[in-house]
Amino acid sequence: MNIVILGSGNAATHFARQFQKIGQHIVQIYSKTKANADALAFDLHCAAIDQLSELDLNADLYLIAVADQAIIPIVETLPENLKGIVIHCSGATDLAVLSRFKNAGVIYPPQSLSKDKAVDFSTVPLCVEGNTDENSAMLLQLARKLSPQSIYCTSHQRLAIHLASVMVNNFSNILYQMAYELLNENNLSFDLIKPIIRETAEKAQNHIPITVQTGPAIRQDSTTMQKHLQFISNKPDLQQIYQLLSQEITKRK
Repeated sequence: MNIVILGSGNAATHFARQFQKIGQHIVQIYSKTKANADALAFDLHCAAIDQLSELDLNADLYLIAVADQAIIPIVETLPENLKGIVIHCSGATDLAVLSRFKNAGVIYPPQSLSKDKAVDFSTVPLCVEGNTDENSAMLLQLARKLSPQSIYCTSHQRLAIHLASVMVNNFSNILYQMAYELLNENNLSFDLIKPIIRETAEKAQNHIPITVQTGPAIRQDSTTMQKHLQFISNKPDLQQIYQLLSQEITKRK
C-alpha cells in the first residue's frame, strides 16, 4: 500500500514508522513547514513536500495526522477525486469532516505519543471507523496488522474513548504535577510517592477502579480530610479540587 502522511508531528511520526515496519510504502510526507517534512522524510527515505499542489494523487491511503484544528483546513484543500482512502487519526473529530471524499475513515490510537519515545503499537487498541462497510473492513484489517487488539467503533464511541483517555492521562498528570509542587514546597522529593503511583496504576489494570479505592474519602474519614484542607488553606483552587474529587469518591461508596 502506498501511503501519504499529511503532518510531521508526534502522531504522524509514529504512524509513518509503524506503517513502514509492517511493510507499507510511505511515498510522501507533507508539512507546511518544509524543514519538518524533510526531517521525517529523511528518516523514512521518502519524498517531502510543503505544497499540497505537489501531492501524489495515486496513493492508496492519505493519513491526516495534524492537530485537530488543522484537520478541516487540510480537508478543504485536498482534491475530492483522490484515488485512495482519506483518513484522520483524531479521537475528538467526527468522521463526517471527511464527507467530501468517496472513501474515508479514521484510525485513532488512544495513547500518548511523543516523537522521542518509542511506542509498542501492538499493545494499543486502535479505534477504526469507515464511511462504508468495505472501508471499515479494510481499515480494520490494516489496523490489526499494527495491533491485534484494534476494534471498530462509531465517532460517538471514539469521542467517549478520547474523553476517558484525557481523564486518565492528562488529568492524572496534572494531579502528579500538583503533588510534585506540594512536596517541593515542603523540601520533599517526588520520588517518595512514585511507589504509590505505580501501585495505583497496576491495580487499575486488573480491577474496576472503585473496587480498589483507598484513602480518607472512601473511609469517610472527615477528621483526616479536614486536616488536609487546613494544610492547603492557602491554595483555594487545590482545596476545591480536593473537595470535588472526595465527593466523587464518597458517592460511589
